[in-house]
Amino acid sequence: MKKLLFGVIALGMLAACNTTEETANLTEDNARTATASRKSCPSEEIRAELLKNDAKARARFAAIEAGTEKFIQAKKLGRVLADGTVEIPVVVNLLYRTTAENLSDARIAEQIAVLNKDFGATNSDVNKIPAEFASVAAGDTKVRFRLVKTVRKATSVRSWRTNDAMKKASTGGIDATSPASYLNIWVVGSMGGVLGYATFPESAGQWNDGVVLASKYTGVTGATAPYNLGRTATHEVGHYLNLRHIWGDATCGNDFVADTPTQTGSNSGSPTYPLYNTCGGVQRSVMFMNYMDYVDDSAMYMFSAGQRDRMQAVVAAGGARAGLRNL
Repeated sequence: MKKLLFGVIALGMLAACNTTEETANLTEDNARTATASRKSCPSEEIRAELLKNDAKARARFAAIEAGTEKFIQAKKLGRVLADGTVEIPVVVNLLYRTTAENLSDARIAEQIAVLNKDFGATNSDVNKIPAEFASVAAGDTKVRFRLVKTVRKATSVRSWRTNDAMKKASTGGIDATSPASYLNIWVVGSMGGVLGYATFPESAGQWNDGVVLASKYTGVTGATAPYNLGRTATHEVGHYLNLRHIWGDATCGNDFVADTPTQTGSNSGSPTYPLYNTCGGVQRSVMFMNYMDYVDDSAMYMFSAGQRDRMQAVVAAGGARAGLRNL
């Protein structure tokens, strides 16, 4: 079994991005609007920076992981009863500079529909899960999403950084709506090569809590290939609900999930199954089709049962994101 302690130590060793700038304006060299050539999600690096600098966040992280493990063990022993599906209320905060960036209500609704299909295992490609992994597939995670409102704001910002400027009205963004009770999703025009990023449960209820998506990778109709099936949101909401990257952000790292095979690193593009990695001297097939890897949208189509349990733990009545159950 993958060890929690190893993962906690590894978090402290992650190289962190510089997120101290408070301005959203970039120099011309960095104001990149080109399509991302490879999937990029800096959520773990941003988290590592938070944990490095904030003792209270480290304490919340440790408490969340301990609570998650307690929930999983209690479930194994039959002490957790099914309490139905948790429907998470969503507020979309849309910042746009051009008409193309001002996504339609239909496209936003399309993105919410993708989330509900992926988290409910009703996605049309779920039948592609290899027999090897079918026994550990999550099935229905019992998490759903309901769009409450969309907040729109025009901006002159051409490209955004991962410094959360889009989350503050004072820096040209939009303030979060009651982040302890709503999943806030900020959609922005461009973040250079970054498709999206998210906060983890230790940030629950904080002013910057939520998910950020680049508009060109949001929804399906009109989205940019190969990230045009709405799965950037699925991946980032996974982080929001306490899922790490499947490779543990290290060579043969730890994602705190027992049923996801250890792999040497991230995968990209559209790999052919089976894809073998060797970790600890053991060669085995890896679960590259997991939503928490970096493959193209068309190549990812499953969560594992262990990932489902981690997500259920944080939205449970005593979980770090229990506030999402109150509306």
